[in-house]
Amino acid sequence: MIVVLFVLMYFLMIRPQQKQEKKRREQLSKLAVGDNVVTIGRLHGVIDEINEAEKTVTLDCDGIFLTFDLNAIAQVKERAVASSTKETSTTEQPAEPKEPSTETSETDTKDSDSEAK
Repeated sequence: MIVVLFVLMYFLMIRPQQKQEKKRREQLSKLAVGDNVVTIGRLHGVIDEINEAEKTVTLDCDGIFLTFDLNAIAQVKERAVASSTKETSTTEQPAEPKEPSTETSETDTKDSDSEAK
């Protein structure tokens, strides 16, 4: 009977907690610069820097840079867009040809008219 009680306790309490902790570790390992996050103190910010050696993260909160422990990140609200996606989208767009400015040609003609007088 005691063994059944321990098995039941394992499946109802310990195993779900381990799954939740694994999911949290994965979330913290996938953090990247530019992600919108919320801390455990409900402070919203954008990740500016991640220091893996010290296990800290620097958040940009409307121009104020704050350093937190990695464990202080409660959730990731929005992932940053990959920079490779931005680069490909800018290279795929053809460059627009520049039209000659009419202002430059008008000032040039005015200058040449005043020199002729």
